[in-house]
Amino acid sequence: MPLEKLRSARKKTIGTKQTKKAVEKDLAKTVFIAHNADPQVTRDLENLCKEKGVAVTYVETMEVLGKACGIDVGSASASILEE
Repeated sequence: MPLEKLRSARKKTIGTKQTKKAVEKDLAKTVFIAHNADPQVTRDLENLCKEKGVAVTYVETMEVLGKACGIDVGSASASILEE
């Protein structure tokens, strides 16, 4: 399951701002976006991923994504960085 890779990743970003910066700098290997995240928050990130050819995995909820990142709150997006 892709979320297992996110849980065990040594280098990752949590949150849309950090994730977007990682994609812009070609550091993100895989991006995770929550289905229930506000589209206004994630739209630019999704478009940037398409531009850069970064794989996007959609997760059920922000809460599930937050737990996979090891935080107690929800997260709209996250990424696994190149090692």
